[in-house]
Amino acid sequence: MPHKANSTEEKSKRPGGAKLGHLGQGRKTHSPEEVEAVRRVKVAETSCPKCNASLWQKGSVRRSVLDLDVMRVRKLLYELERKYCPDCQTYLQAKVSSLLPKMLLSNELLAEVVESHYVHGIPLGRITARLQVNYSTIINSLHRLGQLFAPCLASLIEEYRQAMVRHADETTWRVDGANGYCWLFSSERLSLYLLRNTRSATVVKEVFGTKHLEGYLVVDRYNGYNRVPCKLQYCSAHLSRDLKDESAKFEDNQEVVEFVARMRQLLVEAMTLRGKNLSDKAYGREAKQIKRRILSLCQREAAHPAVKRWSDFFVESAARLYQWVENRDVPAENNRAERELRPTVIARKVSFGSQAEEGAKTREVLMSLLQTLKKRAPNPRRKFKEMLDKISRDSNLKVTQLLLETDSS
Repeated sequence: MPHKANSTEEKSKRPGGAKLGHLGQGRKTHSPEEVEAVRRVKVAETSCPKCNASLWQKGSVRRSVLDLDVMRVRKLLYELERKYCPDCQTYLQAKVSSLLPKMLLSNELLAEVVESHYVHGIPLGRITARLQVNYSTIINSLHRLGQLFAPCLASLIEEYRQAMVRHADETTWRVDGANGYCWLFSSERLSLYLLRNTRSATVVKEVFGTKHLEGYLVVDRYNGYNRVPCKLQYCSAHLSRDLKDESAKFEDNQEVVEFVARMRQLLVEAMTLRGKNLSDKAYGREAKQIKRRILSLCQREAAHPAVKRWSDFFVESAARLYQWVENRDVPAENNRAERELRPTVIARKVSFGSQAEEGAKTREVLMSLLQTLKKRAPNPRRKFKEMLDKISRDSNLKVTQLLLETDSS
């Protein structure tokens, strides 16, 4: 098995840690200008507890502390002024810019709930207990938001089709006690989540359509993606794990063990190549060299059926294995989709899925929106609240236009 070489004798003699006598930086204290409050704590005793002598004032010692304000939901009552025009008999009423029409929760509170649930994965039961808000009130508010932003899904699908490098993956997700799947279609600028009761290729066709698309799709070897109208790149990380399982089946066969070890090492080199600081010319040269070594390994005479089967796969499936050689923007692995789907897996284990179809529809809309905003804005919660505030001021605004504005910001 490949191993890391020992450190050179010169490096091993170098002492580790900070230089002798260096005091270090330590923890920085807060300046009076940057703190929000200065709290003075007095000594309760007026005399010495040891000898009963009177105590003298000796100034004070500063101690910097980071504290937390407990989140508390406030009940507010707005008095909206009304005016009347006697000529045209028209009533004018003041509007609250931070409140959606007929919504009990403010935009700030809605943003907190949506971010906590769909970004951080906190169950709604814990959110309602922390905020002391009725569970049904939050559920109904989220459903209204899901209906409001539902048109964003079509916009995200169209934008996903135009992306040059795409990723996709899926995991199980139960809806109303029935088995289903959460599909993720991801790119550098967006994340699209679809909750469906099937794992068939109809979901892939719904997203990709039938017309030819430019660019690439990085996926595992699930057959549902094989007919997408664009170039495919199989995930080398999945291939490496499959090879490891193959080696475990025939651990007593030296030929299989050596083949798997060498092939997995080449796949690791392919996956780590993009992380190196190489020029385009140097990248292309090394990528082609790794590909030649993979094909050279597969062309060797093989006696064991497992070695022959895998060797044929790396040769016959070349059109779906080496896109990263021709274009360095295409990764050799599907880590983006794997990382983005992991919080959904954790949410599934915590909440056991969605309780109803309406909840599943709301989740795919709001989770797609918030995870997309997370890629486009440093603070997705603030950006989401800004979108709600704009809708509060002008109910005729199209939510798809607001999403496009976040893409250009």
